[in-house]
Parts: sequence; structure tokens; C-alpha cells
Amino acid sequence: MSRVGFIGVGVMGMPMALNLIEKGHRVKAFDISPAALEAIGRKGAETAASPRDAAEGADFVITMLPTGKVVAYAVFGPEGAAESLGDDSLLIEMSTGLPSHFDTLAERLTSQGKRAIDAPVGRTSREAETGTLLIMVGGETEDVDRARPVLECMGDTIIHCGATGSGIRTKLVNNYLSIVSNVVVAEALALAEAAGLDRDTAIDALMGTTAGRGHLGTTYPVQVLAGNLDPGFMVDLARKDLGLALEMGRDNDSPTVMGAAALPVYDDAQLHGLGGQDWTAVYNLVTGRTRSGP
Repeated sequence: MSRVGFIGVGVMGMPMALNLIEKGHRVKAFDISPAALEAIGRKGAETAASPRDAAEGADFVITMLPTGKVVAYAVFGPEGAAESLGDDSLLIEMSTGLPSHFDTLAERLTSQGKRAIDAPVGRTSREAETGTLLIMVGGETEDVDRARPVLECMGDTIIHCGATGSGIRTKLVNNYLSIVSNVVVAEALALAEAAGLDRDTAIDALMGTTAGRGHLGTTYPVQVLAGNLDPGFMVDLARKDLGLALEMGRDNDSPTVMGAAALPVYDDAQLHGLGGQDWTAVYNLVTGRTRSGP
């Protein structure tokens, strides 16, 4: 089994590191929290005095830290991991930070003859505990293949997203959709309650339509992404119904911030002559794939 230096054993990093230990890897952990180090030490990890110490002799060095700046400090700062990262070692950066921060880190390591991949995680701390994370990886195929046995100790779904830096970019796209959708769901349920509906009954209805099942799994694959804009539900009708929902929100004093933000997109789609097309045609609008219009 591999020797793994694990830097950052917090809410997500702790269970991830424990899964590596459980699967037989030798883990040497570092964290700025003495309590976290003591806890993981009691559960079978060797504890390190610094990132440099954690990386000494490691086959893989994993960073799971709050921001890209913190990662850069852990790798290149005083007593940083880069000081002892071997040329045959592989840095696996699993934090969620700015892509530009990871790009800079990877380029700097490459200039030193060292290798890195980005492998941020999806799902939650519960899946971190059970080793069922989804891991989005960016890097050269040989590096990803080499890291796969280690990654599979922490996740049950490993997706190679492309070249170095693709993993963190995919993670941020995922989080954008998830986090913004969360507000839409909150507003929709609040609107249902404000309109006097039974919330659970409304949820039952929503779960039988695109509202609950999601565009990525229903409309987009068979409509706009397949080049099919024959309307299953027209932009014109979507614009009309969104306007009606916003009016109902105003009547019931229920916030519809996300709906109000979406309205100009449908207005723009109509101005570009897309009113009779399927509502997924807004994808072509926002990506600049349509240039027709007045």
C-alpha cells in the first residue's frame, strides 16, 4: 500500500484520511489544529510537525484545505510540502478554490519537475465518512490512473474531467448549479405556502415534472443538446407562466428574487426570435449560439 501525506484533516479531510487508513494505506497527517492531529493519531495515522514533514517519503500528498491561498502556503510556504515532495511523488489537490490558484500551483510544481492533479470532491461529509464521494479529477491520464486506487478509497465515483485544472472547474460549475438551485427551491416552496397550498402535496406534484426531476436529466439531453428545438414547452409559454408566478408572488408578498432575475433572459430570448422554440433554447442564447434578432 502507498504512503500518503495528508494535509488538512478537518470536517471532510478527517473521514477521507480515515478511509485511507482503513484500506491499508500509511497516512502521515498534518493540520494546524492540535486537536485534529491528536484525534487522527488515535485512529492510526502518524502525525506530522509540518506540511514538509507530512510529504517526506510520501508516494502521494493530499491537500484538503479551505482556500487556494492556504494550499499554496502549505505547499510553498516555510516548511512547505514542496521542500520534501519527491520527484516520483504526486500531489493530489482536493480542496475547492479558484482555478487560477491551482493553475499557478501546478505550473510552479511542474517547473520544479514535480507533478500535481486536482481532484475536488462532490457530495457531503456523510459520503466522506462512508467513502462514497464523487471525485472530479483533472490531470494527465497516467497521473490520474496512478492516483485512482487512492481516490477509490475515498469515493465510489471517479470522473476524469480532462486536463490539469479541469476537476476544480467542473466542481465550481457543479456548485454553481446546486447552490443557485437551492435558492430557487426555497423560493418555490415559500411561494407554495404563501399561496395557501399544502407543502407536501405541492412537493408530490413538483417531483413528477421537470421542476423536481431537473433539466439536466430530462429536457436538455433530448432537446437543445440534441439539436432539437421543436417545442415541448415554448419559450413564449415559459415567459408567460414565469410572469404569472411572479405576479402571484407579489400578491402573496412572497420573495421571487431568482424568478425576477430569470425574467430578462426569457425577454431577451423572445427579442431574438426564439419565442416559438423549446424553452431550452435559452442555452443557445446565453452561450451566444444565436445571433439573430432585431
